[in-house]
Amino acid sequence: MSEQDAETSRGAARGAAAAGDMVAKRLRYIERAKALKPGTVDVAFAGRKPMGSGAVNRHGMPQLPVGQRAVTSWPVLDLGCVPEITLADWRLEIRGACENPVTLDWDQFMALEQVEDTSDFHCVTTWSRMDNRWRGVRFATLCELVVPKSDAAYVRTIGYDTLPDSDIPYTTNLPLARALDPDVLLVHEWEGAPLPREHGGPCRMITPRLYAWKGAKWIRAIEFLVLDEPGFWEVRGYSNSAEPWFDDRYSSRERG
Repeated sequence: MSEQDAETSRGAARGAAAAGDMVAKRLRYIERAKALKPGTVDVAFAGRKPMGSGAVNRHGMPQLPVGQRAVTSWPVLDLGCVPEITLADWRLEIRGACENPVTLDWDQFMALEQVEDTSDFHCVTTWSRMDNRWRGVRFATLCELVVPKSDAAYVRTIGYDTLPDSDIPYTTNLPLARALDPDVLLVHEWEGAPLPREHGGPCRMITPRLYAWKGAKWIRAIEFLVLDEPGFWEVRGYSNSAEPWFDDRYSSRERG
C-alpha cells in the first residue's frame, strides 16, 4: 500500500470513529440534560396548558415553545452518516398494517398531490427555526393511497442513514393520529429549492407540532403498526411523545 493510500485509509478510519463518537456524545448530553432539567423527564402533560412565549401561532399555541430559542440558521444534526441518494435510486416503501402496500420511485412520488406549506421546526436541543417554506406530499395523502387497517394505531419511519459501522438504521415512531396532522409532510423542497442533502434530501418527513427528530431524514420506509415500537432515540433516552409546548424532551424508562 502506498503512503497516500495508507493516509487515505487512516483518514477514513478517523472519520468513522468521529461519526460513531457523535452518538456517544449525544447520549452523554441526554444524561447530563436530564440531571440538569429533571422537569423535562417523564413529563405528564394531560390537562396542562401549553407553555411558551409570543403570539398565538397557526396551531393555537404560543409561537415559541417553552425552553426554545429562535434561530435564523438551520443547524445540522445527524448520526454521523449523511447518505447520498440519487433520485434514480430513491425508493419509498410503505408497508405493515395497510391494505395496499406499495413501493414508490421518485416519479411516482412526485405524481402524488403536491402541497406548499409554511411551518416551524423545533429541535429538542432547544432551538427553533420559524416560518420555513416547504413543498412536498402530506402524510395523509400517502394514507389515502395505502389505506391503513382499522387496527393500525402507530407509525414507524425508517431512514437511509445508519449508525456508523453498523447496520442499525435511523427509526422514529409516532401515533398515527399525530402523523395525520395536516402539516406533517414528506418534503423535497425548502425555501424554494431542493431539500439540502445534509438536512435529509432528497426527501424527509417533518412534524411541526412535535420535536423535529420525529421526522426521519432521508426517509426510505413507512410502517403502519398495531403496537408502538419506539425508535432510535426513543430507546436511548428521548421522550416517546415529544411535545414541544410541554418541555417533553426525555424519558427515564428503559425501552427494548
